[in-house]
Amino acid sequence: MCGITGYVGSRQVAPILVEALGYLEYRGYDSAGIAVLHDNKIDISRSIGKVSSLKFLVQQKKVEGQIGLGHTRWATHGQPSEKNAHPHSDCHGKIVVVHNGIIDGHMELKKVLENEGHIFSSQTDSEVLAHLIEKYYDGDLSVAVGKVLKNILGSYSLGVMHVDHPGLLVVARHQSPLLVGCGDNENFISSDIRAILSQTRRIIFLEDQEMASLTAKDIHIETIDGKKIDRKPHFVEESLEQSEKNGYDHFMLKEIFEQPTAIKRTLESRVFEDKKSGLLSVDMGFDEEEIKNIKNIVIVSCGTSWHAGLIARRYIEKLCKIPVSVEYAAEFRYNEPLIDRKTLVIGISQSGETADTLAAIREAKKYGSRIIALCNVVGSSLSREADRTIYTYAGPEIGVASTKAFTCQLTLLYLLALDLAYKNKQMDGDEVSKCIMKIQGITASIEKSLSTENLDKIKHISCKYSQSRNFLYLGRGSGFAIALEGALKLKEISYIHAEGYHAGEMKHGPIALIDKNMPVVVLALKGRRYDKILANIAEIKARDGKVIAIATEGDDAIVELTDEVIYVPDVDRFMTPLVAVIPLQLLSYYIAFQRNCDVDQPRNLAKSVTVE
Repeated sequence: MCGITGYVGSRQVAPILVEALGYLEYRGYDSAGIAVLHDNKIDISRSIGKVSSLKFLVQQKKVEGQIGLGHTRWATHGQPSEKNAHPHSDCHGKIVVVHNGIIDGHMELKKVLENEGHIFSSQTDSEVLAHLIEKYYDGDLSVAVGKVLKNILGSYSLGVMHVDHPGLLVVARHQSPLLVGCGDNENFISSDIRAILSQTRRIIFLEDQEMASLTAKDIHIETIDGKKIDRKPHFVEESLEQSEKNGYDHFMLKEIFEQPTAIKRTLESRVFEDKKSGLLSVDMGFDEEEIKNIKNIVIVSCGTSWHAGLIARRYIEKLCKIPVSVEYAAEFRYNEPLIDRKTLVIGISQSGETADTLAAIREAKKYGSRIIALCNVVGSSLSREADRTIYTYAGPEIGVASTKAFTCQLTLLYLLALDLAYKNKQMDGDEVSKCIMKIQGITASIEKSLSTENLDKIKHISCKYSQSRNFLYLGRGSGFAIALEGALKLKEISYIHAEGYHAGEMKHGPIALIDKNMPVVVLALKGRRYDKILANIAEIKARDGKVIAIATEGDDAIVELTDEVIYVPDVDRFMTPLVAVIPLQLLSYYIAFQRNCDVDQPRNLAKSVTVE
């Protein structure tokens, strides 16, 4: 959940590191720091809070040097403080380490090292690495790092620097992302491509249990056992402009408004037109024989991606007639899953680096299951470990609270269901083509949901309820997953306690909480369950609850039954989640804005959850 970066070359390193850390800040913003080697001395600068504080400190100190490491932290071991901020050093200040991950059994290792005379200055697990490298160092930094990595358990992306090797960075990774950027007489490391895109587009992805030794002119890659690896760099075409706010107050608001364009990209990546018949089709790379051998599907994911999985289950089971289970990735491998070679496992992760999801698909591989990755980031760990990857092409999502990635996931999962249904003989080509045309029209419906009239209505509701202490979200069918997602968004960025429940469960507990101070957001959309939802609304109003309804356009009757109504366009039932979630995203955003919360970087959260 932290971010690391590094540089070796001929330029002043401090501005390069600080700029890169700014792009990595979404991974953690409890503290930040850099270490710069110059004139046989390592200068460490660390600060609590965001990278802007570190930038000011570095400018005041006028740090100089042409090789260095940087780190932005999301605290796992040890509270956020300058003492616990990275980089960490050994007893003599000759070795510095930046680390993302968790070292298992670090307390036992620390006790052994302290008994040997090592003195620790922080509460972190990462500092153990600096002292272990010091212990094993005998003139060759790469050898020392390799020895340490063979004797520890846990996850890591790691950068190491030593005063005795003024032009050398040694880096390594295992179950935590790390890449090398190749420059001209200079080289870079980073947890994320975007952090170094302004410097280079030639990227080498390190794999698990691999190390690299970097000088300004050379990159040598090997396993931690010393096996040499020859790997050519990839050229990355991603635009850095997509990672800017472009006039919006926050990345989250920008990304909400980008959803029509993002969904269009998702559709264009997988929809094809037959020139002879004129029919639209989807191709996810499956053949009919492969589909015949699928007896069940398991979706593993976390957070917002788990909510997408809940909706995908409805798509796939209704269209394909294949049973689907949706599992919390964090629990999957502990449950002795009932899967085998005839199970298709779909791992969903925006970043492709979610530690629990990666662990789940690794577990599924042991059973021989086929793995499909659905993610947004090209070249991510999930995409490299899966048998096949389906990209959303949502574009960079910087705001910690996911918005466009979610709707693009839903779009892609619907297309996946159509492809499976066609190749499983549950739908013919004409039926598939009609369904595709319906989802192609969803971008116009979302644009309508983002109209000025709707925004004004949502802003008004946000002002009215921004000081509420609790919210309840209710839905039925796919509306239940959207209720969960709406509640998650609100609690993430406004710090208001919010719970999402299936409306049918309201009388089994949550109704006890309802009174005049409890706003209840109800997904009251037209469909088979509409009358049941109206009954729920009546029960809420009978207890003086305040009802904010998300309703289908044209439903005038609901105005008399509720306190507030936000309308969404009337669309096909499978498309409903895509339009219903938009007002909930906006409601969360404007409530957080009213409360002066840090919308893009809410407390205690990180965009990419790379530790379990």
